[in-house]
Amino acid sequence: MSYQELRKKNPRLPLIDVSSAEFSDYGRILTMDCAEILAAAGKIPMPKSGSVYLPAVEAFEALPIAKEIADGVFGTLDTQVGYCYGYNDRLNATEWHASSEVNIAVTDLVLILGRRQEIDRDGMLHSARMIAFFLPAGTAVEVYATTLHFCPCQAEDGGFGCVVGLPRGTNLPLESPAADPLLFRRNKWLLAHEENAELIAQGAVSGITGENLCVIH
Repeated sequence: MSYQELRKKNPRLPLIDVSSAEFSDYGRILTMDCAEILAAAGKIPMPKSGSVYLPAVEAFEALPIAKEIADGVFGTLDTQVGYCYGYNDRLNATEWHASSEVNIAVTDLVLILGRRQEIDRDGMLHSARMIAFFLPAGTAVEVYATTLHFCPCQAEDGGFGCVVGLPRGTNLPLESPAADPLLFRRNKWLLAHEENAELIAQGAVSGITGENLCVIH
């Protein structure tokens, strides 16, 4: 679905094309050849329902683009290149890392983003402060460490696919309980939307109020 078609279906959603100047507050578009990794991702079958996150995919990490991500974005740090894919149409939560994150859109998708600076001093965030960005398939972006983000939303009935590059170990389970209640996984701080009972039951802090933003596709 094109950006214009998606906007018509979502008149109440603050939806902006990733090529717009507004995205510069949240990240930057990367110039790299994504053909091989898009082809590799296309071989991974979609789940029957829900979404799946694989922190590292061997087939991705064997490609030249993995080193390009490690060197160009993470300054030669040990980097994992994984995959988030499946079905999702809501904000549901938001997370951040002490590092940037690379996203490569395998399908057209939508990222609902915010800024860490807009979390209130009491740890709460209103969803009206979030903005949705449309990424056409094949687009690679760096999402800054100051940017709030979570599972991509699909822009079409067939679901979404998004390659994810991060410092190795990010999003893996904590080895011991953390003093910070927002530290949900390694290098992953998380706020759940107050409606997301499933995630809250897993220990996530309920910290997002307002509408649970939804992308109609």
